[in-house]
Amino acid sequence: MDGNAPEPQYWEKLRLVAEVLRAVEGPIYIATHVDPDGDAIGSSLGLYRALKALGKDARWVADPPRFLRFLPKEEEYSDPVERLPMGATLVVLDSAEPSRVVGVPVEGFVINLDHHGTNPRFGHLAVVDPSKAATAEMVKDLIDLLGVAWTEEMATPVFTGILTDTGNFRFANTTPEVLRKAAELLGYGVKLAEITDRLQYRTPHYFKALGGVLSTLRFHFGGLLVTAHLPEDLEVPEEDSDGFVGVIRYAEGALVAVYLRRREEGVKVSIRSRGGVSAQNIAVRLGGGGHVPAAGATLKGVDLEQAYERVLEAVAEELRRAGYL
Repeated sequence: MDGNAPEPQYWEKLRLVAEVLRAVEGPIYIATHVDPDGDAIGSSLGLYRALKALGKDARWVADPPRFLRFLPKEEEYSDPVERLPMGATLVVLDSAEPSRVVGVPVEGFVINLDHHGTNPRFGHLAVVDPSKAATAEMVKDLIDLLGVAWTEEMATPVFTGILTDTGNFRFANTTPEVLRKAAELLGYGVKLAEITDRLQYRTPHYFKALGGVLSTLRFHFGGLLVTAHLPEDLEVPEEDSDGFVGVIRYAEGALVAVYLRRREEGVKVSIRSRGGVSAQNIAVRLGGGGHVPAAGATLKGVDLEQAYERVLEAVAEELRRAGYL
């Protein structure tokens, strides 16, 4: 299947998911991927609140990064579990691989909702549509099908998921369809100015580290690729580090931006692209995945120098494919 093609029978499958969720009598666990972003937290929290409004025994298992912790209430968190109880239903959102699901085992009756083209369609019911801007966009459709009366509390995380995965409606995945859905969500009381402001909050660690990261800035292939990494003498929380690729991607002339960070298991690579160059293709060559404009991978058992070598090879291959080299 084309990694960017819409999933066949999208609405038929989503209606089936809605029917199943309405009929479920046991607990429903809602989980997402490790290192969750705005779409992961927004889509999962929005669906959790919708199912609670339906009177379901829903459990939201997630650990949002600091900049998203304004969304959930303390009482909405559920502890991670090693085993699901008998008769439980698991809804996995925005996770391209079952191995990336965190907080719950992928067992029981599994519903898989995602917009990553590399998703292997795991689970008993899988609705995977890479043409959607965000999994939160799919959750918006699902909540409509569930027949729940929208509230501001329900709409706010769903809107946030759409907002973050479209880069505040600046990315190429911003379609007329997703703008219409976002406008509907605003009509339910979402406070746009407040959310966009809160999403930009960063800790003092971020600003202290930014100078160090920018000091590592390098340009390759005549400026088509810009790279940077976190110096190893700097200690920065993971959630503060993740935003640096979004800073360097705006280097003029760059079609690809890559940010690297050393971790215990290897080197985490964050990739952004434009101009017909696929970050997804680069990430897949490195053993990862994601979307065409934004993707990532973790290179295990390598140091920074080795990681740079592999990144340069993968980017060069993609630039050749796209006709730039």
